[in-house]
Amino acid sequence: MTPRLSRASVGFALGSAVLLASSAGSAQSPAPSNVHTPKVSQQLPPLRVEVLDGLRFRDIETNRVYRLYGIDTCAPAQMARLGRQPWPCGTVASAWLVSATLNKWVACSILREDQAESLARCASAEHADIGADMIRAGVAVMSPPTDQDPAIRAYAALERDARKSYRGIWASAFQMPWEYRAFSRQRAIATMSEEAVP
Repeated sequence: MTPRLSRASVGFALGSAVLLASSAGSAQSPAPSNVHTPKVSQQLPPLRVEVLDGLRFRDIETNRVYRLYGIDTCAPAQMARLGRQPWPCGTVASAWLVSATLNKWVACSILREDQAESLARCASAEHADIGADMIRAGVAVMSPPTDQDPAIRAYAALERDARKSYRGIWASAFQMPWEYRAFSRQRAIATMSEEAVP
């Protein structure tokens, strides 16, 4: 019979995985006083979550919304096309995230607060970095290039590998999620403008 782990022990294990992943390669000895030390991200106790879409989930106890940092996925209504066959890439991304988090403790390390949501890197017992594993599986892509931290830039190698292997969405024709959302907004504005004309 497998022993049951407490929430505290699961939290310690998951929290350790997130912190190790984000601090790999850092020195173990204290830094001299003249060396810049980045602010440590806020580590939360383990959560049970409800998936909102392929990027976001909500803590079922506090209703706090978390967005996976450094990645993007198809919008909920977005479709991809494999040959002549359309498929709902947004729904597939959401389903992958549900599978990774349903009935599992999720530990998040908050990197920054953005509007009404917390941008975070998160882990579960089966995924040391959920965002990285989504890229590896081909259900997510890297966010558009910005001044991202080095750990997120490391996702580029995972994306190259998924793309080269035609894994997940990379086997299909699809529009990058941010381009799809921009096009959808423009189309909605154009429709509203047409309806407003007498």
